Amino acid sequence: MAQQHLDPTDPTAGSSPRLAVPPDRRDPRVQGGTPVGEVLADYLRDQATEFLRSLRQHRETGAAAGGSTDSVDAARALRRSARRISGTLHTFRPLLDTDWSEGMRPELAWLSGTLAREHAYAARLERLLGALNRLSGPTGFPTQTAGGSDVPPKGHLTIGAAKAGALLDRQLTLARTRAHSAALQALGSSRFHAVADSVAVLASEVPLTTAATAADLRPLAAAAQDRLIDAVAALPLLTAGHPYNAEALVHGLSADAAPHPQDAPWHQVRLLLRLHRYARECLYQEGVPSDVRLLGAGQALDRHRDAAEAAAAAASAVRTPRIAPATAYALGVLHADQRHEVEAARFAFQQSWQKEAARTP
Repeated sequence: MAQQHLDPTDPTAGSSPRLAVPPDRRDPRVQGGTPVGEVLADYLRDQATEFLRSLRQHRETGAAAGGSTDSVDAARALRRSARRISGTLHTFRPLLDTDWSEGMRPELAWLSGTLAREHAYAARLERLLGALNRLSGPTGFPTQTAGGSDVPPKGHLTIGAAKAGALLDRQLTLARTRAHSAALQALGSSRFHAVADSVAVLASEVPLTTAATAADLRPLAAAAQDRLIDAVAALPLLTAGHPYNAEALVHGLSADAAPHPQDAPWHQVRLLLRLHRYARECLYQEGVPSDVRLLGAGQALDRHRDAAEAAAAAASAVRTPRIAPATAYALGVLHADQRHEVEAARFAFQQSWQKEAARTP
């Protein structure tokens, strides 16, 4: 495996020391410096408790569309704990009751995905309207005169930007409203109540296997790290070494509504990086600070995902029947702008990953 890695980005050497846990013989969860099953159980109980706390806060703060800051924060915390439970069940599944964990993971993924959509549509609209304002130049969108007619500013992009913004506003606001309704329906469903009941049980009782009591957690965490390393090795990091290489523009504004074919491997790396971070959290918990280099790489991949989805929304809007040429032009420029943002995020990830590899002991 080492030969297929580029030297500047191959952090496989010395992976074991990165997963070592400082020994603390006073801690009954740690045997001779080895994190064992009780470490995993404690982490899952903590995340289950956070899930239940966030759920209670979400119910208390209300669930109106675009609700209060407290409600939005509670929903975000609910998704975060659900992701951590699901990811931990995946990484450490050999140490957990198989039927229970395999039944719970997809339900948590369903819940997290359902709750995330409303926020995603709102953030996407904000991103696209901000980009349109930036691309339109200092004059911004067309303004209204006292008589109600538009004042046409200079520049073909600015003329179409207002209508492009209005079209995106209609489409994404509708999608957000539907996502909000779907989230409310999900939270009131018997399916959700079954998930909440399972998490409530998890908060007090973790179904570990008999062997998990004395099992070393580090090999499973290292396997999650290796999957991430392999996935990164398959990315075109040399191409990503140039921030604006136009690779992401090949797909263009074709009639094909499928996701950009180059994005999937990067999205997969984002998920694997998240699983690696959760495994580190489980092993280290409060004993070791979070790795800021991994955090930077994760933030770059989050921007990559956001820009890719924003570009897809712009491309979808272009396919709206009977839109004016100026509107289509503005949306095309917006699409290209967001695909360049995709490339910039790939470059930022490559820079963060090289720093991670260079500093690995």
